[in-house]
Formats: sequence, structure tokens, C-alpha cells
Amino acid sequence: MNASKRWGAALASWAIPDQIMSRASESPWTYPPELFRSRAGRATTGQPSPTTARAAEALPDGGTVLDVGVGAGAASVRLLPQASRITGVDSSEAMLEEFRRAAAAGGVEAVPVLGWWPDVADEVGTADVVVCAHVLYNVQDLEPFVRGLDAHARHRVVIEITPTHPLAWMNDLWLRFHRLERPTEPTADDAEDTLRDLGFEVRREDVERPPRVGGFQRREDAVGLIRRRLCLTPDRDDEVAETLGTRLVQNEGLWSAGPDTQRLVTMWWDTAGRT
Repeated sequence: MNASKRWGAALASWAIPDQIMSRASESPWTYPPELFRSRAGRATTGQPSPTTARAAEALPDGGTVLDVGVGAGAASVRLLPQASRITGVDSSEAMLEEFRRAAAAGGVEAVPVLGWWPDVADEVGTADVVVCAHVLYNVQDLEPFVRGLDAHARHRVVIEITPTHPLAWMNDLWLRFHRLERPTEPTADDAEDTLRDLGFEVRREDVERPPRVGGFQRREDAVGLIRRRLCLTPDRDDEVAETLGTRLVQNEGLWSAGPDTQRLVTMWWDTAGRT
């Protein structure tokens, strides 16, 4: 089995069993705009991430950016002073509205594109730099996805993911509430292997950053997000909060739940230069 097929098979193992999904009162896969808005707002302060730095060094003044899986713009908003236009692709209209606001605040033209990548690739032109942050773990078939990124970049593609699946930190919670062992793969190493197998000359930088930024004004909303991820009903909120323990924190006035530190992997490659 090649690297791409191994990636797909490993990612498929993250599917939630039907008997658990059937008991969920709400979808476990919803993404609250408030969370992404707060992350995008804080992306403009502090030390630039390796993802921002690698994108910025390949972006000419007044250049263009394509952000696939833009969310509220956390991956590209830091490039606003340097970019003249940012095209953001996302499957959520609510997220695209947050992206519009962030770009408008920076005085940069925003081009929102609603849909899934690479399905909407033909609706998007090339850009100087293509960025894609925290999307690969949602992509079972990596080849058409990343080849689409590459085909739309004149100078560079920059990808950011976590070293392991972003929900792997919750594996003990699945054991606690459902007696279900969750997978530990795929990983960033597997993504890198796949990209290299596809012929991309990937460079990589790993960093460990301070505790996560962004979150919710209300503690109960942070707890509710994790409870929904676990396919539990609202009456289990107190139990979820107790089990989270010190992983439920308030940072800079916002509540969030997750690992104590944030580890990120940036991978990038240069393209042949397209008009």
C-alpha cells in the first residue's frame, strides 16, 4: 500500500461508530464561528508562526494569496499588509463572512468562494502563494487535493497541520464516556511521506508554541463544544467539564479546552512559477 492509500485508510478509521452517532443530539462536526473569529483576531499579534513566515517570504508586495479552508482567515490575515487580494475557500458561509470582516478590517480585497476543495478549483485563479491550514486531516484522498493546491500557486504552497490528528488529545475521553479506543494515525509524518511520494520537494518546520489562543467568552460554550464532539447530550456538560480537569482553561479572557501546549508542523514547497 502506498503512502497516499495508507493515509486514506488511517483517516477512515476516525469515523464515529453508527451506534454512537445515532445517540448524538447535535452534529459533532459543527465549527462555531466565534471560535474561529477569536483565533483570527489573535493571529495578528505576537510572534509570526512559521506558516506565516514561509508564506510571507514568497509573497511579493501587493501579491495575491489563496487560502484553502480559510475559516475566519487565521492563516492568511497576518499577510494582509503585504497582500493586495486574498481569495478564501470554505464550505461554510458563516466562516466566509468572518473572513470578509477580517480582510475588510485590514483594508484588503477579499474574494470568498463557497464550496469544497478541489471541487471549486476551477472557480479560482492562480495566486502568488497558496496556504492551507488545519485541513489535511479532513481530506481522505490527498492527491487531488494537494495537486490542486500546487496547480494554483505561482511561487509557493504552505501547509500547516498538527503532528497528530487534532482530536487525538480527546482519546482518553472517548474511553471514559464510550469505552471506545480511538486511532493514533495518520500523523504529520504520514502526510509528509504522501507529499514526497507525489513528487513534491517538501521542506518542514516543527514548533511548539504557548497554550492555544482563541476560544469562547463563556465557559459553558467551551465545554459544550467538547461534549458535542463526544456525541453526548447537554445533561452531561458538568461531567465533561470535570473529566477535562486542567485541560479546560481560561486564557486572555477566553475559555477553551485542549492540550496544554500547541505543536504545529509547517510544510512547504516552491512551484515552477506560473502566470
